[in-house]
Amino acid sequence: MSEESLSQNQVENLLKAMETVGGAPSDPKAAAGTAQNGPIVGSIPESTNGPNARITAYDFKRPERVGKDQMRAMHSLHEALARNFGAAISGMLRTMIEVKLLSVDQLTYSEFVFSLDNPSCFNVLKPEPLDGNWILDIAPSLSYAIIDRMLGGDPKPSDTLRRPLTEIENRLIGRIVDIFLNQLKESWENIVELDLNVESVESNPQLVQIVPPNEVVILVGFELMLAQNRGMLNLCIPFNTIENYNSKLSRNGWVGYGKAAPTEETKGKITSSVDRAPVDVVVTLARSKIRTGDLLDLSVGDIITTEKEVKAPLELAVQNVPKYNATAGAFKGKKAVQIESTIERNSPNGNP
Repeated sequence: MSEESLSQNQVENLLKAMETVGGAPSDPKAAAGTAQNGPIVGSIPESTNGPNARITAYDFKRPERVGKDQMRAMHSLHEALARNFGAAISGMLRTMIEVKLLSVDQLTYSEFVFSLDNPSCFNVLKPEPLDGNWILDIAPSLSYAIIDRMLGGDPKPSDTLRRPLTEIENRLIGRIVDIFLNQLKESWENIVELDLNVESVESNPQLVQIVPPNEVVILVGFELMLAQNRGMLNLCIPFNTIENYNSKLSRNGWVGYGKAAPTEETKGKITSSVDRAPVDVVVTLARSKIRTGDLLDLSVGDIITTEKEVKAPLELAVQNVPKYNATAGAFKGKKAVQIESTIERNSPNGNP
């Protein structure tokens, strides 16, 4: 054994350092002893930002390359996708299917692959004009429930078959994948115009290597509920494929994107949609008040008088909003009204 031993000052300094890790020692003598005897082994040097500086752990195996603003934008973007996809797939399967966006996380590709079931419905997507590939994975419990419903059955929760999908089953699931890709394209149209195609379909996720194992990916998880069946649909987006559009995914860019000046094309689409929208038009003859006793005594042939003059115009309301003053009449054997004037908004009694 070594014959060297710690002095009393060094022992006290070590105890002080254990009590005040990350801060300056409270005893000035201990501070002087530290300066004379050198730095204490195991102590944390005082930060230039002060003793209250926050220290956070950083895992170099899982670098967080995606900022918080981009993650918020991805969440908002795919939350709308979940609603639209749920409506589209419900119409195709003729039953109510609820789609929820569970999470938007960043992790490594290896962690994503080893978290999936094997076998699974593992679709490799080609998102033109982006470089690289995306992944769309459908859990086996969800795949077999959808196939059962498409073939006219009533799927019930049971032990999932542990086998890859057959060629016919892949064709049936391909219809669901096509609907999802159409909705995904519409969700991303404000960021980039995508042309999504299925490049290949695999059953073993571990055999597909679209990026290095330690590459950061964005995992978008959806939960689908078909009757009593639940399953996950996962969209894996390698970050290096969308890195060039990082600025558009930032919060400021995302918010500002929705405030772009309207084009003639967008105006035309809105106008054509509004032109075909039906609206309710109601013409009010008059308004009056009567007592409850008189109301109960009403019978056929009774006359109800109102305070409105005979020559006063009638009120025409569009969607319960008074818009015009009109006169009653007939046209081609049917009751009609002729618009005389527009009702001013600031007029409390509806007269111009």
